[in-house]
This record gives sequence, structure tokens and C-alpha cells, in this order.
Amino acid sequence: MKRLLSMLLALGLTVLPVTTGAVDEKEIDRLRNCGTVLTEIMNIPDNIPKSLLDKAECVIVIPSVIKGAFIVGGSYGRGAMNCRSGQQFTGSWSAPTMIALEGGSIGFQLGGQAADFVILVMNPRGATAILSSKVKLGADATAAAGPKGRSAQASTDATLRAEMLTYSRARGLFAGVSLEGSTLRPDNNANEGIYGRKMSATEIVRQGAAGVPAAGQSMIATLAKHSPSNLSDPTSLK
Repeated sequence: MKRLLSMLLALGLTVLPVTTGAVDEKEIDRLRNCGTVLTEIMNIPDNIPKSLLDKAECVIVIPSVIKGAFIVGGSYGRGAMNCRSGQQFTGSWSAPTMIALEGGSIGFQLGGQAADFVILVMNPRGATAILSSKVKLGADATAAAGPKGRSAQASTDATLRAEMLTYSRARGLFAGVSLEGSTLRPDNNANEGIYGRKMSATEIVRQGAAGVPAAGQSMIATLAKHSPSNLSDPTSLK
């Protein structure tokens, strides 16, 4: 009897590590879809102006209800954020951290339709705020509808001052959109599902605590192709 109990205990100890730190396939699919959405948007002729993308410290992609009901009731979305690495956000694109977008204005913008969102984070203050806590657009961080088109000029005062520039794609149409009143926050539970262990957004992006998972390679490759270097005004990075 003692021998049988010992065998069962040994088997239990052997099985336990297999079920600990398992990745979440739903989160993996969500991250993979972020890459697909970003690639499709960057292939639109009148997409995000390169001059703005080159000045962005981070890029957030929130996929819509397509292939998985990622936005529930038009008021909740989940996606991923990549930032440029390094203390001044001037390095290569980091591993992705998962992000949640919440708020009533999302439902208003959707109008009952599926939509994808892309948000450019334009300065280190905005990037650091999102990585560390919940940020309300328009209150904790200035936000504006982003201009589009390869030759678009970000000439308005609102756009020049904005810490976040926001875009949406719905019914095949891509345009700047206001998400003021919505909130962005790190989705650390989703990060655990992606990486198999608990890590904060800051650890992933700022400390390089994780490599880029296979599901995040497409998003990284698209960003590296369209904006390999940070061309921000050096004074904004101090």
C-alpha cells in the first residue's frame, strides 16, 4: 500500500509542472489577430502617415469582434501594444504586452458594427502611463483623431499636442476616430496567458523580460518594415 501511495505521489509531482504556466490559446489567437489587423491596415493606400508612425513610441492594436468576439457589447476590447525598446524608446520594437480598452465611447463609435482600433502613443509620458496603470483618454492623457494618408500633415494644434492618436477601421473604411472618455490599461492576466508566467507590462516592454512569442512576430515584422527607427524630436525623449 505504501509503495502504491509513493507511486501515485511521484506521478502527481511529475504531472504538475506540465499544467503550470500553460499558455492560453485564446490569447495567442488574439495576439496573432493583432498582427493580421495591423498588416491589413498598413496595406491600405490611405493609411497611417509614415511621418506619424516614425514618431510614435508605441503602437496599440485592438482587434474587433471578427474571429472571436474580442469586443463584448461594443464597450470592451482587448489587444496588444508594442513599444520601441530602450530607456528613451529609441531601440527596436519590443515584445508585445496585452492591453484592454474599455469605455462607453467605444460602443458609440462602433454604432453596433465591428471595428478595429489602432492607437499611436506619441511621447514617453503617455507610454509610461499606459504601461504602469489605467489611463483615461482625454483626462489622464490627451487624445485626438489621427490624420490619415501618406501625405497628410499633422498640422492642427490638437494633433500636435496629443499624446495618443486614434484610428478605426469599420466596414472597410479607415479613418481617425475620437476615443475620449475610454480607458486603456495593461491586461496582465492576458500577458500570463501569452507568456505562461506572471509578468507586468513594464517588465515585458521596458526590462526585456520576455522574448517575442511566435504569435507576435507578424506585428513586430510589420512595424519594423514600416517604421524601423524612431524619428521623434529628440527633446520629446528627454
